Amino acid sequence: MKIIILGAGQVGSNLAEHLVREGNDLTVVDLDADKLAALQDRFDLRTVCGQASNPAILKAAGADDADMLVAVTLNDETNMVACKLGGTLFNIPTKIARIRAIEYMKYPQLFGPAVFGVDHVIAPEQEITDYLRKLIDYPEALQVVDFGGGRARLVAMKARAGGPLVGHELRDLQKHLPGLDARVAAIFRRDRTLVPEGRTVIQDRDEIFFIAATENIRAVMKEMRRGDKSVRRVMIAGGGNIGQRLAKSLESDYEVKIIDRNKKNTERLASVLHNTLVLTGDATDEDLLLEENIEDMDVFCALTNDDEDNIMSSLLAKQLGAKKVIALINRSTYVDLLQGGEIDIALSPAQATIGPLLTHIRRGHMAVVHSLRRGAAEALEAVVHGDAKSSKLVGRRIEQVELPEGVSIGAILRGEKVIIAHHDNVIETDDHLILFVPNKRLIPKVEKLFQVGLGFF
Repeated sequence: MKIIILGAGQVGSNLAEHLVREGNDLTVVDLDADKLAALQDRFDLRTVCGQASNPAILKAAGADDADMLVAVTLNDETNMVACKLGGTLFNIPTKIARIRAIEYMKYPQLFGPAVFGVDHVIAPEQEITDYLRKLIDYPEALQVVDFGGGRARLVAMKARAGGPLVGHELRDLQKHLPGLDARVAAIFRRDRTLVPEGRTVIQDRDEIFFIAATENIRAVMKEMRRGDKSVRRVMIAGGGNIGQRLAKSLESDYEVKIIDRNKKNTERLASVLHNTLVLTGDATDEDLLLEENIEDMDVFCALTNDDEDNIMSSLLAKQLGAKKVIALINRSTYVDLLQGGEIDIALSPAQATIGPLLTHIRRGHMAVVHSLRRGAAEALEAVVHGDAKSSKLVGRRIEQVELPEGVSIGAILRGEKVIIAHHDNVIETDDHLILFVPNKRLIPKVEKLFQVGLGFF
């Protein structure tokens, strides 16, 4: 696929890394020649230096025969204009725009074909807010992702000694939870993938990925570790877009405090947040944290624009007694170093927002794509098309499907039903299959499974 990415920032660079490794023909456009040179040094792609909304620059980037335009610059207006030009002047079939401002999202008609012609809108700040909200709602989880509009969830968590199922075989899950269906999709033990089988014994510190209907998630989590206390108090460091959105999302259900060092910003926050305590100060100030009873906080979220501040405030909050700390960190190398140590969850904004972009880029009919384990693995919700003659899936039992090694089908969404996958389930046309892919290099093989033979047409 021939794809033009506008913007070589964190999101654009992360997306380029994913797509170039999958064999796409890629061109990246940005005003910053140094960023483009760094990308070219690392990956096999073309770059064009210039304004992303300039028709001449788009033409130089290959817009005449591009299959897709992904506009992820930091400027919403540039992204929208570029999509309009891509459709009007160059007939690019698919245009995706990153939109950050809440105000634009209130008027979806702006993105329609008669105005800016944006086919798909990605809102990174909202994606990250939703991601964080789930981590607070499920404090034992490392990651929580939705399928089927929230009807099913895939949860990653560390098994802990003392959990009812730790030290037991997976098949005992049904004995512990009679009448409740769930499936362990993958186990990572010391960063090695294990294919789950009935006789697999869960060990302390195993990273477990399981899928279940949303209403059953908490019951399954209790089997993996002793239930942590529920969250009541949350402190947020940083009152920018993400901090404000998260506080707004939480304040009706939790006791929330938000700290920002900019007085004008805290005055603005106080006017829009009605049940949140807004504080002016520095989240790396030990005296301030102690004054605000950091030791009573169930979750501390460091969400400023500065990686070092987020790291230091998280480490300090943890040392002073906060039960769980989450840090937003832009540099992926920092994320890999810090995740799972004193900082419970190190979250990369680019990694958290890559899934919605991949949903529209993957071959085959993908309803949802989620990036897992910092980009190493993926979970897909893919739609089955065709019939028994034209499809490799329709009419076959799950045990008959030739899945790539390590790939598993976790559940089937059929209409409003969530069917946890078992070996004898028969796949039907229009089923949505939820698959766990432990290594993203296997994605092309998974995509081929969903291709429909020409006979169907």
